[in-house]
Amino acid sequence: MRSPLTFIAAVVALAGLSACDTLSGNYPQLPTAVQRPGVAPPTSPDYLIGPNDNLTVFVWRNPDLTITVPVRPDGRISVPLIDDLQAAGKTPTLLARDVEKLLGKYVQDPVVTVIVTNFVGPFAQQVRVVGEAAKPQALPFRENMSVLDVMIQVGGLTPFAAGNRALLVRQRDGGEKTYKLRLADLVKDGDVSANVDVLPGDVVIIPQAWF
Repeated sequence: MRSPLTFIAAVVALAGLSACDTLSGNYPQLPTAVQRPGVAPPTSPDYLIGPNDNLTVFVWRNPDLTITVPVRPDGRISVPLIDDLQAAGKTPTLLARDVEKLLGKYVQDPVVTVIVTNFVGPFAQQVRVVGEAAKPQALPFRENMSVLDVMIQVGGLTPFAAGNRALLVRQRDGGEKTYKLRLADLVKDGDVSANVDVLPGDVVIIPQAWF
């Protein structure tokens, strides 16, 4: 498995070839997104906490132990009676159970709930957009997220974008798969058939138009 830095370098290198014919290859297209409100795509994992998320750690009947804290860049949090607890990479439920075990030394039968109040997520659950988007950035993945949601958050295409030559790079089963996107049809023409589901870790590459 390649490191995240290696993967990003490969994506940036591919984006740098945007004016070349290599981005007009015969890549497959993904099926049109089917929106099912409140239902996560079957392949999307439970949300994992990441650095810079904000967490509310609620301890039932113990308001002095209830606190809202950010996850530090090292992936850890500190809460009353507990220092340097690993949070990144865990689900909120798993983290709550860990807090309960540690608080059990001081509180009888603690009941803990962890609520994520600001979502960033770990690297593997972000959707990254590079190239000719108005605001290229990494986005936290949300259930039922589609490429239309992604384009709204990055502010759409720049005037120089070749939206219908955009690509989606997906890491699956230890390798990469690349798919065509029709972002110009979707964003400029409102063609909803060009809307597709995205998954955690997807990278959207928007090349520059060839003038």
